[in-house]
Amino acid sequence: MKVLVLLGGSSNEREVSLRSGKAVSGALRQAGHEVLEYDPAEGYEGLRQFVGKVDCVFPILHGVGGEDGTIQEELEKLKFKYLGSDSKVSQLCFNKTELKKILDKSSILTPRWEVVDEESIVKSEIISRPYVLKPIGGGSSIDVTIVRDLHQQLYDPIVFKRYRSMLLEELIEGTEITVAVLGKTALPVVEVIPPQGQEFDYENKYNGAAQELCPPKNVSAEKQAEAQRLSEKIHIQLGVRHLSRTDFMIDASGRLFVLDINTMPGLTDQSLFPKAARRAGLNMEELAQKLSELVIAAD
Repeated sequence: MKVLVLLGGSSNEREVSLRSGKAVSGALRQAGHEVLEYDPAEGYEGLRQFVGKVDCVFPILHGVGGEDGTIQEELEKLKFKYLGSDSKVSQLCFNKTELKKILDKSSILTPRWEVVDEESIVKSEIISRPYVLKPIGGGSSIDVTIVRDLHQQLYDPIVFKRYRSMLLEELIEGTEITVAVLGKTALPVVEVIPPQGQEFDYENKYNGAAQELCPPKNVSAEKQAEAQRLSEKIHIQLGVRHLSRTDFMIDASGRLFVLDINTMPGLTDQSLFPKAARRAGLNMEELAQKLSELVIAAD
């Protein structure tokens, strides 16, 4: 099969996309596929050269332009079969506030939240307790601020020069886990433990300093199964296609809080999705093959 891998792009997650894309390209080649690569940063018009010449497209892109429905809409216009959710679902899941509304309406626990700007944040009740401030659209923990000690650390106001409005959440203290879904089936749970005294931020996601335990050490089998069921439910309810990864916090009383869902999770050699797949018995080559089969199969 001939596969076009899109990688890079122009978002602030470009470097992660390049690493993910190269890992996927290599795995597809190992699985026996012919692979072409294209960087959408060179322009969407360049996609036309591949029409009728490839069997499917793997848009291994993160951030704005990659996960927000933009590239998916371009691929739909050109009638490509492609990996991942369609443009409408991608746009929905990328917008954290729209996702929160659906979770709230479905009575699925998620941290208390509010959309704020530079003026309204100081009036929010949420900042009277430990909180998280994050972009409404984005990933890889870029520009995310976690404030635990209200006397020692505050958010940097300059962030509102980059984002007109942001998502403000209560901070849920507890155990962080993530659940990948392949097809419509949850993979084994991964527990994430940041370095002592640090957060699971952009740097610690990719420098190998965080512990990523699969199977988890501090989560019961029953709670893992609950998280897997909930991940599958959210994946299906939202209309997510082929793959996803849902992030959770488990608080001291054992309640599961949904933090986010990723419709194109990282696929580098250090990423959580491949780690869960390996635990399920799929190496990177086998994972790439399974993803190609999901794309080609009729929805």
